Amino acid sequence: MEDYQEYIDKAINLVVQYGGNILLAIITLIIGLWVVKKITKVFRKTLEKRNVDASLVPFLSSLVNAILKVLVIISVAGMVGVEMTSFVAVLGAAGLAVGLALQGSLSNFAGGVLILILKPFKVGDFIEGAGTSGTVREIQIFYTYLTTPQGQEIVVPNGQLSNNTITNYSFNETRRIDMTFGIGYSDDIDKAKEILHRLAAEESRFIADKGITIFVEALADSSVNIRLRGWSTTDDYWDIVNGLNEKVKKAFDQEGVGIPFPQMDLHLVEDKTK
Repeated sequence: MEDYQEYIDKAINLVVQYGGNILLAIITLIIGLWVVKKITKVFRKTLEKRNVDASLVPFLSSLVNAILKVLVIISVAGMVGVEMTSFVAVLGAAGLAVGLALQGSLSNFAGGVLILILKPFKVGDFIEGAGTSGTVREIQIFYTYLTTPQGQEIVVPNGQLSNNTITNYSFNETRRIDMTFGIGYSDDIDKAKEILHRLAAEESRFIADKGITIFVEALADSSVNIRLRGWSTTDDYWDIVNGLNEKVKKAFDQEGVGIPFPQMDLHLVEDKTK
């Protein structure tokens, strides 16, 4: 009975000695995380109001949020009696172990830093890289979020983007349009080029200063390929391409210019040996 009483007395002493600190630490943790959330929100709004690059806003906000949470946890650990030197040593050892286990995540973090420093793309650009393509919606610490033209969300690790070739279709304000139209070998080349010149002249979104070039590109297996080349703004690129495809098909049909398509002729040979 005396042993039980001794254990009870020790438990009471521990509660009296550390109970207040533990309760205070829990309250501090809850309030601290709430304050971190508010500070991060205010920090993000401040960056947006000061017109900071949209690519940096989510990255810096996430980084500040993570640093503040680590500081809160260290403070709480000190309140419950954990010595800072021991805590830092344990934290360093744990950080080493976690770093080895999460090499991919660290690579993604480093990739995110490189993307923000070198700026191969920014929020709003349409890019192609790491086997995917889409409009950059957000760049965070570990991942970049892309939205495809079909409205799909693609999450790409920053490490893969920073270590692969990236094609940024929005980097320059203008793009060259190259369109190839095939006509039959029996069709009039000059007539086809005249039609293309007329349709290109009617398209006001071509940049007039850069001119329009139309020439025979190749004598292919089943067609004479005519190339139309001009310049437009990046925003108008696809509208012009899609519109011209339809206009050229209708004009060729109306003017009697044929557009060849793959076909196969079968010749039946009679077996005269039977």
